Amino acid sequence: MTQVTAAMIKDLRESSGAGMLDCKKALEENQGNMEAAIDWLRKKGLSKAAKKSGRTTAEGLVAIAANATETRAVCVEVNSETDFVARNEQFQNFVRDVAQIAAKGPNTVEQLAGTQMGAKNVADTLTEMIATIGENMTLRRMAALEVSQGLVATYMHNAVLPSLGKIGVLVALESSAPADKLRETGKKIAMHIAAAKPEFLDIASVDTAALERERSVLADQARASGKPEDVIQKMVDGRIRKYYEEVVLLEQVFVMDGESKISKVVADASKEAGAPVALKGFVRFALGEGVQKEETDFAAEVAKAANG
Repeated sequence: MTQVTAAMIKDLRESSGAGMLDCKKALEENQGNMEAAIDWLRKKGLSKAAKKSGRTTAEGLVAIAANATETRAVCVEVNSETDFVARNEQFQNFVRDVAQIAAKGPNTVEQLAGTQMGAKNVADTLTEMIATIGENMTLRRMAALEVSQGLVATYMHNAVLPSLGKIGVLVALESSAPADKLRETGKKIAMHIAAAKPEFLDIASVDTAALERERSVLADQARASGKPEDVIQKMVDGRIRKYYEEVVLLEQVFVMDGESKISKVVADASKEAGAPVALKGFVRFALGEGVQKEETDFAAEVAKAANG
């Protein structure tokens, strides 16, 4: 019987995207024959997909898509276990197709999962792909923006392919102005959002609990200086204004000129376009944000699988 080595497992892992232990078993079942092992992995069937479901998925792709009129656009995130799978053409096509489906109507990730995608729905198609590729994958989230008139601009930062990458941004601009003017403004604001990471659109939309928590922390910091309460209040008010400038999109300084607030950028766009322009909302998806990713030693994992 051919001895299955760590190098063989690593090669199969990289060529198939399957898990380490599955690669080891495939090689053992097929006397070390690489092509036969790949076929064995592909034939495991849908029952294997469930065994992948506990694995952390923090890699993958973010996709953006808009409808034909650009009055609706979506961001979709589909996660995989490894960046290797994110570079897989089948996976890339799936993510792009899912985003295009989302642009046509579903408003929640649950609705999207149940939408038809050829002969199957999105969720079942993903399950089948998990079994074929051999890694856990998740349709993690989607967000849609829509305007009655105007457009929703889209921007992908550091795209790996058109509309696919790791940071996707949507900017909803409501206006009767020409689409080309809005598109240019929307892209500039979207590029700013990708870099500046705002949390809220305007001051009114700032989360009350987050604001009170910030105010409490700032007040305690100011009291530590021994200042009187009236001075402390002024200090806190000043720092809250600074807080708004950090987290509120319309209060942020435009990264492209370093001096204008985004609110002024929108006002200037209205003057240039000859019609009012309203920034109605934004979405920023960064791949894997909020996912707790287990740190692993790849070499140690290979050795463990080989010896295990």
